Amino acid sequence: MDIEYIVEQVTKRISEKLKITVEASGRHLHLSRESIDILFGKGYKLTKATELSQPGQFRCNERVSISGPKGTIANVIVLGPERSQTQVEVSKTDALILGVKPPIRESGNLGGSLGITISTDKASLKIKEGLIIVRRHIHLTPDDANLFKVCDKDIVKAKIFGERPLIFDDVVIRVGKQYSTAMHIDYDEANACGYIKGTTAKIIK
Repeated sequence: MDIEYIVEQVTKRISEKLKITVEASGRHLHLSRESIDILFGKGYKLTKATELSQPGQFRCNERVSISGPKGTIANVIVLGPERSQTQVEVSKTDALILGVKPPIRESGNLGGSLGITISTDKASLKIKEGLIIVRRHIHLTPDDANLFKVCDKDIVKAKIFGERPLIFDDVVIRVGKQYSTAMHIDYDEANACGYIKGTTAKIIK
């Protein structure tokens, strides 16, 4: 067998192994127990619709509206399970509709972020902080972090192999046993790279 062909095939397999699945996240929110009680009723339990790629995370049947100074966005998806603090994640385009300027943050980093009004047909709630644009990031298992030679909180570039290939800068690495390896971007970023299901990325350090 031709040695050049063998090298080509091995290189191709290694290259494919180093690609990461990209997932596009639309606007959604995570609710605290207190927020669930206010919006849906005391002791209400969120109902699971579908599992998400990250272990233990799921899309709920429940929907809410979010309102800012200039507008309202209805039918916003609730993700479970419940969290210690309510967090609302939107894109830059969503923020323009709402008339707000939320900070770009990692999930969970909510101190000093913006407030927003959340409503259902039963009640409404104004949170003082929790509205953010989530920083693009890559979840990695510890084994995959070793494979890619990166550590938790590293900042990398990522080449996206979409219909409009591009390189994203300022991508934060998040390593943990609780994660499934995937890169997460919002819909604005997805549109920029021509995202379709099956799009992959490669880490560029």
